[in-house]
Amino acid sequence: MGVMQKVAKRGKASAAQALSLPLDQILMDDCIAAMKALPDASIDMIFADPPYNLQLGGDLYRPEGGRVDAVDNDWDKFDTFAAYDAFTRAWLAEARRILKDDGTLWVIGSYHNIFRVGAAVQDEGYWILNDIVWRKANPMPNFKGTRFTNAHETLIWAARSETARYTFNYRAMKTLNDELQMRSDWVLPICGGTERLKRGGVKAHPTQKPEALLYRILLACTKPGDVVLDPFFGTGTTGAVARRLKRRWIGIERDPTYCDVARERIAASLPLDESSIVTMQSPTAAPKVAFGVLVETGMVKPGMMLTDVKRRWSARVRADASLEADAQTGSIHKLGALLQGAPSCNGWTFWHYEDGGVLKSIDALRQTYLLATQP
Repeated sequence: MGVMQKVAKRGKASAAQALSLPLDQILMDDCIAAMKALPDASIDMIFADPPYNLQLGGDLYRPEGGRVDAVDNDWDKFDTFAAYDAFTRAWLAEARRILKDDGTLWVIGSYHNIFRVGAAVQDEGYWILNDIVWRKANPMPNFKGTRFTNAHETLIWAARSETARYTFNYRAMKTLNDELQMRSDWVLPICGGTERLKRGGVKAHPTQKPEALLYRILLACTKPGDVVLDPFFGTGTTGAVARRLKRRWIGIERDPTYCDVARERIAASLPLDESSIVTMQSPTAAPKVAFGVLVETGMVKPGMMLTDVKRRWSARVRADASLEADAQTGSIHKLGALLQGAPSCNGWTFWHYEDGGVLKSIDALRQTYLLATQP
């Protein structure tokens, strides 16, 4: 069989496999049982937010007497560390089986569990690429005053093996970060405001992750059309962001209430149009906030039109925070300089958006973000 015939055969097999997957669906089941039913090497990326096994020792109260809405659900409780470790090894083994050879795994956790999970990840044969520190811009304080404030969580990013040719959209990440190489410490706010889902006036899920976090992960490590699996789906953050970025998704969640919330949420999530979804593919001090953070958090939406104050040029915002104008692309700074034929440009003051018929600098959005996220 010739090379082209082999490629064509693999392509047909891949297409047939995709058709057999429960794409864009929530499987209401135990995560290990549901993954066992999926075919080998069928998933491009897995994002896992497993139980943290917090081992809470009773209720926690604020100084004024109010009870803290902490994680006390049964799904987060394990009798022993050995029981938690056995559960972790079991789902990690299934996850590695269903990952494609070039697929990657993301796992998030706190100090309660991430070290145990990290050891299991390596024991199962994964190759750790990075540990990412998600530093919360607005963490919950330590009300007892007996420890440092827990202001971060850790993400492990791992390939299926040491030799895997995994996806990493380096250029898109650099553009998202105002032309600076993306680092392994990410400052993003915790889920709050209108993004925080509630039922009956209380949180629908105690550990709902912000969409900005999943936006960055999916943009970094997947391509449009890739299949993303979340075995601890909760209220569907992964599915909602995947739909926006035109990735296919599969969610596994055994709680029927969470499933209902997730379905409603994902149905309301609008996919970006084709021109906005394209990202950059070709090749001082860090700013307080990058333009990409505004895109990740939804303050600036992909597809939004920007213009200079004299309305000479218009540009469309794309998913990785790059701009496109007259078939030219670049960051807010590079494209502004290119259009003017100038050596440099401060994109924050050059680009404007229209609000009620009035042009406002995008720097105003940056200042609004900073005010909203400052502790």
